[in-house]
Amino acid sequence: MRVALRELRRRPGRFGVATGVLTLITTLLVFLGGLLDGLFLGSTGAIRAQDADVLVYSAFSRDSFLRSRIGPELRQEVERVPGVEETGGLGLALVAARVPGEEEPADAAVAGYQLAPEGVPPTPPPGEAWADRRLEADGVRVGQTLLMGPAEVPIRVRGWVEDTSYLLQGTLWVAPETWRRVQSLSRPDAAVAPGVFQVLAVRGEGDPADLARAIEAGTGGRTSALTLDEAVFSLPGTAQQNRVFTGIIGATLLVAVLVVGLFFVLLTLERTGLYGVLKAIGASSRQLFAGVVAQAVVVTAVAVALGTALAVLLALAVPPEVPLQLEPARAGITALGMLAAALVGSIVSLRRVVRIDPATAIGSAT
Repeated sequence: MRVALRELRRRPGRFGVATGVLTLITTLLVFLGGLLDGLFLGSTGAIRAQDADVLVYSAFSRDSFLRSRIGPELRQEVERVPGVEETGGLGLALVAARVPGEEEPADAAVAGYQLAPEGVPPTPPPGEAWADRRLEADGVRVGQTLLMGPAEVPIRVRGWVEDTSYLLQGTLWVAPETWRRVQSLSRPDAAVAPGVFQVLAVRGEGDPADLARAIEAGTGGRTSALTLDEAVFSLPGTAQQNRVFTGIIGATLLVAVLVVGLFFVLLTLERTGLYGVLKAIGASSRQLFAGVVAQAVVVTAVAVALGTALAVLLALAVPPEVPLQLEPARAGITALGMLAAALVGSIVSLRRVVRIDPATAIGSAT
């Protein structure tokens, strides 16, 4: 292994092509992961932030906020289900917001709530809102009054909250009556009566999946109850996006395996004579192969560092409307994936290292 590491120090140019290709692959992986996280986190923040065990929709809504309606009578049935401890109404309206000083309106989600989500203060006074910081990129500032929807319902921004966006739109967290006014004036065909919400956030005891089944049974099938994880993946396009990006990332890692494997197979063929000499003076196949693995890991580690740094620099040039969000956890997963690809790829050369015969290798080299 010492010989292998010494070769890396003395002849780094030999590994330049592999390092360059793996650097580009790492940059691609970091960007793909950033797009996946940006789409997922930007679409699901309002659901992930809910401080509840179960979200309850009406049965025929197809688990959609826009189609779901929970009236007072149905809410009482939910509250009578054994295990249910507390319920809170939740509603969302997707409207345009006219921002003072800005020519283009901002896309926003107005959320009326009773149970405060994590990171969101208690319900503000009517006509005021806690704004998701995503709206800051649209020119929204604390203290401004936004005009919501075609009816231009005024809502004053009271303060910021983090990571609570819905379907890539910054959320304004408001009192239920403010949400109903925005919903009814902006979309008269979907007007909401007093006491009616789209969804119930439910806190209870025991396993959330069991609680969800109990609520559906206790309401005679008039509701569809989902755990938070299920509710997140019920949002339009979320599950499909995850599958597509995960498949692309997996295919890219496979390319990394092939690059490492092909490079070190060719390098092993080039070193056949050297390996023959080393075996003749007592080196074992295991020692030689350990050197190959060490070189693959070092080359990949350097490529991961360079590729991640390059991705971070390039991300600074990406327009804010592109849902790119580089997460440290995703970068760590990418690094581990690349190192695993290096290990798997280097194993391809194991057979050739083991089969090298010292006499034959030395004879062919001379």
